[in-house]
Amino acid sequence: MEVTVPLVVIVGVIVFISWRYLGLRLWHAIIALAFGFLLAATTLAPGIRTVINGIAQWITGQ
Repeated sequence: MEVTVPLVVIVGVIVFISWRYLGLRLWHAIIALAFGFLLAATTLAPGIRTVINGIAQWITGQ
């Protein structure tokens, strides 16, 4: 699954709203970003991609 620009924009908006209105600190975001990169390098990455792809297909109705 390719990560599309709209998906990145949606996640970016969620992070911005969390930072602006929910009290997300910069270091929380940095830790979450580092965790995402490390998680992508594990054996769980294909399963996570499958789940995200399934959710995206369910939302778009394909």
